Amino acid sequence: MLTIHKTINGQMTKLDKAEDGCWVNLTYPTEDEMSTVTALLGIDPGFLRAALDEEETSRIDTEDGQTLIIIDLPAVEKGDAVVYSTLPLGIIVAEKCIITVCLKETPIIRDFQDGLVKNAETQKKTSFILYLLLQVAKRFLQYLKQIDKIYNYMERQLYKSQRNKELIQLLDLEKSLVYFNTSLKANEVTLEKILRGRIITLYEEDHDLLEDVLIEVRQAIEMANIYSSIISGMMDAFASVISNNLNVIMKVLTSITILLTIPNIVFGFYGMNINGSGLPLDQFWWVPLIITGVIIGVIAVILKKKDLF
Repeated sequence: MLTIHKTINGQMTKLDKAEDGCWVNLTYPTEDEMSTVTALLGIDPGFLRAALDEEETSRIDTEDGQTLIIIDLPAVEKGDAVVYSTLPLGIIVAEKCIITVCLKETPIIRDFQDGLVKNAETQKKTSFILYLLLQVAKRFLQYLKQIDKIYNYMERQLYKSQRNKELIQLLDLEKSLVYFNTSLKANEVTLEKILRGRIITLYEEDHDLLEDVLIEVRQAIEMANIYSSIISGMMDAFASVISNNLNVIMKVLTSITILLTIPNIVFGFYGMNINGSGLPLDQFWWVPLIITGVIIGVIAVILKKKDLF
């Protein structure tokens, strides 16, 4: 999908065709749309295709007066369980406009299209890019807070029932945090390159905005590390609890097996069809019951003292 916007009188306005100072957005573009952008704006097709590679990492590149910034966006997929991941967003800074390329429609792009981001003007290319990067960092923080809430809920559920479902969801959260942490660190490196001002020209007011973006990104990295450590520790703790519960169950079953074996032994002796076996009081049927009860009682006391029953 190809859309063109421009800030006119402080409002984000949708245009029918590209003009100077506009913002061109490509969301999962077709070959025809990519060819149109390449022909009309003179954009390097390699820059357009780079952002459509899911495995592309955050980086910055420049060629023939055009600059490509690839930044990782947070994404969420809702199904049986909420799964968080990341996907690349390409930002191409051309001579007369800005082009963004992404595989999926994201809330960040929609906020800009709806004019919900204040002070973001398409004519001020550097400022517009920094506001876009700031919204990306804020979205990471928002999703990290959601992960924390989901984790707390899963923790309460595990106290009630130690099912595999909750443990698998915790594993998904831990995997999501690994994705977030890796992407945030790559974004931090890209932002530090921008901060040097060698690739993109930074004006005086842009330095403060870029520093705010770096602060948000570093805070998100710290939060991702903390949450990942907490979830990892919690999973290890519950694994130990489950293992300990299994040991207790095995001890109980072993003790019951021992107690059930004793009557078989006693009744086996008294049930032998041998005359003159020499067993005490073998002419009375109730004697095996008494002997069995006494032996079971003694063994049960021993097992209880050793905390095996």
